[in-house]
Amino acid sequence: MAKSGGNLMDKLVSLSKRRGIIFQSSEIYGGINSCWDYGPVGVELKRNIKEFWWRSMVYWRTDIVGIDASIIMHPAVWKASGHIESFTDPMVDCKKCRRRFRVDELKGDHCPVCGGDLTEARQFNLMFKTFMGPVEDETNMIFLRPETAQGIYVNFLNVQKSSRKKIPFGIAQIGKAFRNEITPGNFIFRTREFEQMEMQYFVKPGTDEAFFEKWKAARMEWYGELGIRPEKLRFHPHGPDELAHYAKAAFDIEYEFPFGWKELEGIHNRTDFDLSRHQQFSGKDLTYFDDQTRERYIPYVIETSAGVDRTLLTVLADAYCEEEINEDIRVVLKINPKIAPIKVAVFPLMKKDGMPEVAEKIVADLRKRYTVFYDLSGAIGRRYRRQDEIGTPFAVTIDSQTLTDQTVTVRDRDTMAQERIASAQLQNFFSDKLTI
Repeated sequence: MAKSGGNLMDKLVSLSKRRGIIFQSSEIYGGINSCWDYGPVGVELKRNIKEFWWRSMVYWRTDIVGIDASIIMHPAVWKASGHIESFTDPMVDCKKCRRRFRVDELKGDHCPVCGGDLTEARQFNLMFKTFMGPVEDETNMIFLRPETAQGIYVNFLNVQKSSRKKIPFGIAQIGKAFRNEITPGNFIFRTREFEQMEMQYFVKPGTDEAFFEKWKAARMEWYGELGIRPEKLRFHPHGPDELAHYAKAAFDIEYEFPFGWKELEGIHNRTDFDLSRHQQFSGKDLTYFDDQTRERYIPYVIETSAGVDRTLLTVLADAYCEEEINEDIRVVLKINPKIAPIKVAVFPLMKKDGMPEVAEKIVADLRKRYTVFYDLSGAIGRRYRRQDEIGTPFAVTIDSQTLTDQTVTVRDRDTMAQERIASAQLQNFFSDKLTI
C-alpha cells in the first residue's frame, strides 16, 4: 500500500474541506482558532466511530451501562474533583512577539518563533467560566465541564441502584467537553471544544491492578478492530513526574501522527480518589455494600478516556493513501468499511435506457440499512475517484447488461476489482462487510 508523501497534515486539511469532511468554524468571518465544523461526510464518520465504541462498550457487554450527564454541573463538583485548584497549565508569553506557549512544550529559554525573551511562568486554569442567571457575579459563576468523567462519578449510586448492577461494573458516556487550551493545534488533534468517549469501571479495592491490565489489553485491541495499523500504536507508561495526583497507574495509547507519537487514549487507575472526594464535599454516602461478602467500601475506578475528534484524525491519517495508476495519482481513504461515512455509491452508467430508474430502486432498497450516495453525472472513472477520496468501500454500477439479466457491477475501493452479482443479492452481499 503506497502511503502519502509530503506534508500529510496539509493534505488531510485540504481533502477534508474539499470533500465535506471538516470545515473551519465560522470560516466566512475569518474563522475562529481551534474550532471546527463537521460536514456531511465528516458527521457520518464521527457518528460511526461513536457507534462502534458504544456497541463495544455497552451493547456487546453485560457489565457496562450508559448515561448522558449535563454539560453544566454544580460548581462544587469541580471543587471536589480538584479542577478549580489544580486543573492548570504553566504558561509563558514572549516579550517580543507576544505569542503564548505552554512551558512543557518549550525546548529552550527563548521564544521558539522569534527568539525573544519569555516572561516568568504563571498558572493558567483551563476551564471556561460563565454565569447562570441574570446577575454576573461570583455567586452565579459556573463552568463548562472540562471532562465527562465527573458526571459519571456523581451519578454512581443513581446508576448502580436503578440498574441493579453489582461490582465490578462500568458506566460509559459520550459527550462534549471544553478546555481553554493555551496552544491548540494540529488540525483537530487539540481543540477547545471536543467530544470524549469515557468509561469508568468500578471495582473492589485489591482487584484494581488486574482490571487495569485487562482494560489496557481491551482498549488496544479495539483500535485494531477499528482498522488502525498495529505498528502505528504503542503504550506509553506515565512516570512519577507525569502521573496525575489521583492516579495509582496510568498508560497512554499513542499513535504515530505525522507530527510524532501523541496520546490517543488514556487508561488510568484512579483508585477511590473521585468517589472519596465527592463523598467528602457532598456529605453523601457513596460507599458500595457487597451483599455476598457483607463488606462496605468505596470502589476503585479504572478509567478509559478517548477523544472522538482525535480518534477521527487517527482514522483519516492512518487510512490516507496515494497510489500511482497509469501516471496518475489516486487518492483513497482505506477506512474500515464498517465505519466508512458512505457505505455504497450507486452509479447508472448512462442517463438513458431506464438505467437511472433501476439505479433509484436499488438506492431506495439499500438506504433502508446503509448510507448511500447516488451520482449520475460525469465520467464513471471520476465518480469512482470522488468516492475513493471519502473512503466509500463499494460502488454499484448499473449498465446495459443490468437491463437484460438484472445483474450489476460491484467495485471494491481498495483493490478496484469488479464483480457482477444479481441486484437482488446486494443486501446479502453487503451485510457482513458493512454492518457494525
